[in-house]
Amino acid sequence: MSSKSTVSKLIAQRKPGHALPGALYSHPEVYRQDLEQIWHKSWIFAGHTFELEKPGQYLSLQVGDYPIAVVRGADKQLRAFHNSCRHRGSKVCPQASGKVAKLVCPYHKWTFELDGKLLFAGNMGDDFDKSLYGLKPVHCEIVESYIYVCVAEVAPDFSAFRQSVTPFVAPHNLDDCKVAFESNLIEKGNWKLVFENNRECYHCDGTHPELMNSFVENPSVGGVGGDDDPQLKAHWQRCEAAGMPSKLVMDVNGRFRMTRIPLSSGAVSYTLDGQPAVSVRLDKSGEADIGALLYFNYPSTWNHFLGDHALSFRVLPIGPNETLVTTKWIVNKAAQEGVDYDLERLTRVWLATNDQDRTLVESAQVGVNSPAYQPGPFSTTSEIGVCQFDDWYCKTMLDQLDEQIALRSVG
Repeated sequence: MSSKSTVSKLIAQRKPGHALPGALYSHPEVYRQDLEQIWHKSWIFAGHTFELEKPGQYLSLQVGDYPIAVVRGADKQLRAFHNSCRHRGSKVCPQASGKVAKLVCPYHKWTFELDGKLLFAGNMGDDFDKSLYGLKPVHCEIVESYIYVCVAEVAPDFSAFRQSVTPFVAPHNLDDCKVAFESNLIEKGNWKLVFENNRECYHCDGTHPELMNSFVENPSVGGVGGDDDPQLKAHWQRCEAAGMPSKLVMDVNGRFRMTRIPLSSGAVSYTLDGQPAVSVRLDKSGEADIGALLYFNYPSTWNHFLGDHALSFRVLPIGPNETLVTTKWIVNKAAQEGVDYDLERLTRVWLATNDQDRTLVESAQVGVNSPAYQPGPFSTTSEIGVCQFDDWYCKTMLDQLDEQIALRSVG
């Protein structure tokens, strides 16, 4: 049986409104198809433009099988490349981030311009044509500071997402921001378990005491249920009157969603007392309580935007049972640590929440690996978001298995 047939048969076993069969979280052939059909064919969140302000600055990431580098060129343009030297494949940008004058492979010192053109290759002979050996490009799109990359030969449409997300994020002025802190957490669980955990707060009250000082657990208020909740509607109306788009917008295929939610009474930020962690605001709305803008874009990111700071989360699969979760705390670039914000106060809630979620994901992975595991039903009030994610995953996999897209690295 082919790995594609294995995945299709496992998906066919799923009962509507139930969790996925255990093998979909752990089987090596499923992981291979997850990479080939989703991660290698989707737009993946890489990082933020304000992390690469100067020519020569780069960031690198691993998208499934593909090491990728995003580089700011001498012409100030951002470009993405396969992070693989055209000589013998060594990573040209070996660190997670850095700044260089030229892109120099550490192995044999082949040297590339910041736009990917090969400048120098020693001992290759007079008939060697450097123009044929530039770094291979990767599709790259930017929307409101968010850098997305796609390794497919033909990238999927980006315009619908750009059109939807721009009005929500633009008022937060991310071009005037910086990363105050970054954490990288390896969770010993499948990437789908990581995203499932994010898509519900059924577990929050008993697990996230720090977060629940400000976050609202009500599924309807969280933008998961209908828009007939009076508290949610009143919050939307107040924020939109202040120029902050808020009403729920979602992709017809369920891949992305944006909405602004109210926080708990009296809270305006993710801090232990619910009060701002940063004195310099991101937005200029004049509305003191804008709650939290939530947006996700499968398979690689979810995000929270508040009045005083924002958080971006990036999910990258490392293996069938291992996932890298990167969190960045974003503040106005004029804000000074120790003056306008205290780093411990800014990061305490989500450092604790991320670690608590890691424990939950790792425990769930052990459980779904058990031969005795049998998928249970989702709560129709508290796990609508998880069910939606699993529905998206199953539909996307089945659709992609019927239509192959050639990858840029092939041939």
